[in-house]
Amino acid sequence: MNADSRPETSSSSEPTPTRRRLLGTVAAGTLAGVTGGLGGVGTGRATRARQQEAVVPGGPSVGLETVTDEFEEPIDFAAPTGDDRWFVLERAGQVYVVDDDGRRDEPFIDIADRMTPVEGEQGALGLAFHPDFTDNGRFYLRYSEPPTEETPDPYSHNAVLSEFTTTDDGSSGDPDSERQLISEPEPQSNHNGGAVAFGPDGYLYASLGDGGKGGDTGTGHAEDWYDANEGGNGQDVTENLLGSVLRIDVDGESDGKPYAIPEDNPLVGQEGLDEHYAWGFRNPWRMGFSNGELYVADVGQSEYEEVDIVENGGNYGWNVREGTHCYGTSGDSCPSSTPDSVRGGEPLIDPVIEYPHVRDGQPIGVSVIGGYVYDGSVDALAGQYVFGDYLFGGSDAGALFAATPSDGDDLWSFTKLDVATTDDGELNGALIAIGRDNDDELYALTRGDDGGGVHRLVPASEASGGSANRTDAGTTGTSTGMAAGTNGTAGGAAAGGAGAAGGTTAAGGGSGATSDAGTAGTSATGGGSNETTSSNGPGFGVVATLAGLAAVGARLVGDRE
Repeated sequence: MNADSRPETSSSSEPTPTRRRLLGTVAAGTLAGVTGGLGGVGTGRATRARQQEAVVPGGPSVGLETVTDEFEEPIDFAAPTGDDRWFVLERAGQVYVVDDDGRRDEPFIDIADRMTPVEGEQGALGLAFHPDFTDNGRFYLRYSEPPTEETPDPYSHNAVLSEFTTTDDGSSGDPDSERQLISEPEPQSNHNGGAVAFGPDGYLYASLGDGGKGGDTGTGHAEDWYDANEGGNGQDVTENLLGSVLRIDVDGESDGKPYAIPEDNPLVGQEGLDEHYAWGFRNPWRMGFSNGELYVADVGQSEYEEVDIVENGGNYGWNVREGTHCYGTSGDSCPSSTPDSVRGGEPLIDPVIEYPHVRDGQPIGVSVIGGYVYDGSVDALAGQYVFGDYLFGGSDAGALFAATPSDGDDLWSFTKLDVATTDDGELNGALIAIGRDNDDELYALTRGDDGGGVHRLVPASEASGGSANRTDAGTTGTSTGMAAGTNGTAGGAAAGGAGAAGGTTAAGGGSGATSDAGTAGTSATGGGSNETTSSNGPGFGVVATLAGLAAVGARLVGDRE
């Protein structure tokens, strides 16, 4: 991560003024005349891509060089400082060493024997290496553990954060070296978060979702200050660690815990659990540091996806707000801060990036995938925040986006990257995560019908099989942020006339990062509804069948219910 060259994150326990991000509109006239729905049998991904440029302008062309395609569900990527190896986490519980020659046959470590069955949104979810890994051999894994005697009934599982060390020669991890740091009971199987990352301050950050189900309500969801919505864990910091980003010092111990609490954590000396660093999250799936700032992609409920820049003590609004919008309440207004009686009236901080699942009848995405500010070899992406979505435009493939940071209060504009190494400019599978190596090159981790792969972003002109001369009609279009109010109904227009699935769900091999029911299913089908229909919702391994298309495999981090 080259952490030494990046400035410290804010150490103040007071959040900076709330960022009021105003929804922009996609520039008028971009690819004017694109018409028709997405649904019909025989509609190809290239056609869908052209249609989507009307709501997400086309951006630069990039190449993808496949490093390996030997995975099933590659869910995280890590490159320890001072080590020339890359490590990829398989959701089933194995960490593999990867280099330019591909994936090594034997896993670096395998912890499948201590995990829950890999279903729903459970599994191995996050990997991070200690900043001094080359000296101390310590690394950290987030995974789902079966209920223990301490787990309340009828909770689903425990969210575990554990430290491991390598064998003496450093060639592999030692499963018997496990030291559990945190084991947090999870009431449902979904909304688990799972990202772990070391900050430039040397502390370990970990994300936990709100505990599952829809709307942050039900069994295991605490009462909070906002009476208009029942629950939940996102706004509570006293009952559990859910719905938050945590920060701990793994190099110390305190109060009988196998870690210490940084003294500037925002709730130290106040009411609340000291591990909390920021809260108000639904399902913070992937996160990472860029230029000293922590970017967290928080998967939305039923209408909006968001990316936040996370501050010490920041409250990001869930379940009072979904992105910049009221959640679950009628009318045009809802609180923009907590009451004075709740930590002095802290602001609910808006995201820097937001987009609806559907705009103008066209589906955009279902589950945001966080990334990094780019500083690699693709000059066209320099200084832009590269992120993506698990499934784009009602298709069976994800997408990569590039956002232009803004110094003002407006939402950041972004474009969709054109993949020059495919015939249709699209990814060849669902996007699960984005990794970064020590040279600041980025990697797309994908899952498809033929398994999962790790693909390095490279200049289009240098990519094997790429088309250096490809131009995108949407490139000239500009965006001033994804528009808001048009997402309300996610229904029939997006289906185009194809015999829609009407929100039917289909089991798949999933990968851990979806929003709730109604995104890929009801949002993009002829069902005409954005409502969820199941008590637990489609999960890690479930995706709604899309209009006129076969079931496309799993949805990722964060089902609607």
